[in-house]
Amino acid sequence: MQEYQQMITRQKRWLFYYLIIVVVGTVATSFHSIFNGLLLGSVVSSFNLWLLQCRVQKLGEAVVKGKKTMGIGTIVRFTLIVLTLFIAETFAQYFHFFAVIAGIMTMYVVIMIDALLFQLKD
Repeated sequence: MQEYQQMITRQKRWLFYYLIIVVVGTVATSFHSIFNGLLLGSVVSSFNLWLLQCRVQKLGEAVVKGKKTMGIGTIVRFTLIVLTLFIAETFAQYFHFFAVIAGIMTMYVVIMIDALLFQLKD
């Protein structure tokens, strides 16, 4: 379980650094709609990652104790993504649609990079 907590901490750190870069890009460049889209998608992606990590941790604890548990919240995470894409489409003057999609994918990129670096380190 300690290893899982370390992985969560690493992934949060990676996402935090990425969000700082996106915020600086939003403020410092003239590509506001692209960076706004990345920021919107990345914030939702960060929340989805946090939600997934909490659900997986509860699932692991329930398996160890031999209890039944609910799923890992796939429907909630998909609903958030659909809502985010609806917001991006509604306010297209502020958010670049494909940048929002790229921001939503951030969670998966962070998980893969963390796994790759952990395997290389091991």
